Amino acid sequence: MPIYIADSAVFMMGKIIDTLSTITVPSVVNELKSSESKLRFDLAREEGLRVESPSKEALERIKEVSGQSRDNDELSSTDIEVLAKAYEFGEEAVILTDDYAVQNVASILGIKVEPVVQKKIKDVLIWQKVCIGCKRKFDSGDICPVCGSSMKKRRKKKL
Repeated sequence: MPIYIADSAVFMMGKIIDTLSTITVPSVVNELKSSESKLRFDLAREEGLRVESPSKEALERIKEVSGQSRDNDELSSTDIEVLAKAYEFGEEAVILTDDYAVQNVASILGIKVEPVVQKKIKDVLIWQKVCIGCKRKFDSGDICPVCGSSMKKRRKKKL
């Protein structure tokens, strides 16, 4: 039986979940702003939803992999925690999320993903930054170290 790891989108969008086989992380609670999403979370918690923090080792592994795919600029601390919690469960885990960066990193790690409302990603992508001024390419950053212009995220390659 799979273990579902719920991102905040589950509670924001009102996705029906099996609360007894679902886990989320503490920082998801902080992302819930509307009274409806907070109520959905509280009801799920009463019905058996577990809230668990990921291990330090799992967090480090997610930061390493997201750095390699260059998704680290797009991931919030909550996204990293959700990925890390799923990483701990390995093949049993299924992440419930609409976040494309989370889906990208999960795919690299071999973690299953089930979208909440949006479509699932088709390809795993590696990103790079391109300067809008001099067009040079870099692995990270928001400002070009050569000319000082801003940089945009572009797809480098598909895996």
